[in-house]
Amino acid sequence: MNLPDLARHLATARGLGHKRDIDAVVAGLGLGAAPVAVGDDCAAIPDGDGYLLFAIEGFMADFVAALPWFAGYCGVMVNVSDIAAMGGRPIAVVDALWSRAAASAGPILNGLAAGSAAYGVPIVGGHSNTRNPGGEQLSVAVLGRARTLLTSFDAEPGDVLLAAIDLRGGFRDPHPFWDASSGSPPARLRADIEILPQLAESGLAHAAKDISMAGTVGTALMLLECSGIGATLDVTKVPRPEGMALDRWFTAFPSYGFILAAKPDKADATIAAFAARGIACAAIGTADASRRLTLADGRQSVTFWDFADQPLIGCGPSTGPGGRTHA
Repeated sequence: MNLPDLARHLATARGLGHKRDIDAVVAGLGLGAAPVAVGDDCAAIPDGDGYLLFAIEGFMADFVAALPWFAGYCGVMVNVSDIAAMGGRPIAVVDALWSRAAASAGPILNGLAAGSAAYGVPIVGGHSNTRNPGGEQLSVAVLGRARTLLTSFDAEPGDVLLAAIDLRGGFRDPHPFWDASSGSPPARLRADIEILPQLAESGLAHAAKDISMAGTVGTALMLLECSGIGATLDVTKVPRPEGMALDRWFTAFPSYGFILAAKPDKADATIAAFAARGIACAAIGTADASRRLTLADGRQSVTFWDFADQPLIGCGPSTGPGGRTHA
């Protein structure tokens, strides 16, 4: 697939389309006046010498139906990733689960319990209903804490953009889920997550976002929008399994994947922090003031998105209450 075809493929992908829906929700709720930044992986609420982090994930019904155990496991895993992307450490999760019967809820609950055990994050409550004729529905919320934030709002022109992805996994075919988590040693999973708060507290990286169903390019796009900047991203530099097609890889949801921004003199040390844990990390582009995301492959380049034409999630920077930056 050539670069223009790849760009068109990614622009019409389901995951990116779902992110496009956020814009209307942000406007409909009037979140432009929110007291904390909106559009990040978590709400970061100032609390003493740090921040409380609060986030929630809801899961598509077709995913829960097809992979109920893995959906439950992801309920913990993806929330832990959101906390880490903000430079934080998870405290606890709660879940809301509807099912047709107790037996239908069983695999989902087992997955939740497995995720809780793997990441060492307790499930401390929630809501359940086993008499839902509409089938199984799942959402999971998380609470965490950060001493120093990584946010989507702090990337600047001149920053090096990095992609860190755990390639020690495989697809849950035919689905786009790259699973490098379930079945892995819990001690390794917890230590790998710890890299992100350590990067924040050491000052090596200052902005980040975890790679979501929007894929690598879509996640980078959301980070750029929140920071009010642009970038050129070299698609050939993104870490990927040997022989993996770009169109499939860039629409994949990795169980461990982050886009980060670091100053040029700190990029190598940031890459080394992941490499020390066996996680692939590489510089994939450079941020600029263009407010466009340009894709390149060493031979040609194409404009993938221009924020002057349209927003993605509608969370560009503005001056909020007290001069804080918010979406």
